[in-house]
Amino acid sequence: MKRGLQIVLMILSLIPLYFAVTGFMGGAAGMNGGEAVSAELDNQFRYLSVFYLSLTFLIWYIVRDTEIHTGIFRILVLAIFLGGLARLYSYLNMGIPPQTMIGGMFLELGAPILAFWQHKVAHTPQR
Repeated sequence: MKRGLQIVLMILSLIPLYFAVTGFMGGAAGMNGGEAVSAELDNQFRYLSVFYLSLTFLIWYIVRDTEIHTGIFRILVLAIFLGGLARLYSYLNMGIPPQTMIGGMFLELGAPILAFWQHKVAHTPQR
């Protein structure tokens, strides 16, 4: 059960890593089909892209001993879930985003499932 959670977390950690690198390197224009954006938007976008990198590093930090990092894990899941709620708000108020962002929204809104899995791992005697 623990090994399965570790594998899933490592695979899922590649998603924020990808968005960290592409967001930092491509900026907001990269997400906007190459169309020009304001310097303020690009600056903020690149800054926030690095938070994806922080998320990746935190996942990598907790993955080895995931059963003892319950507090950090719950904070990560909460942050990811709140991001999903923000995407849902945007979806309902601004319109349909690209398919990849809808997929991301569903992954983020489903993040609490990982918290339940981690809880089960943390409360199962380890061999």
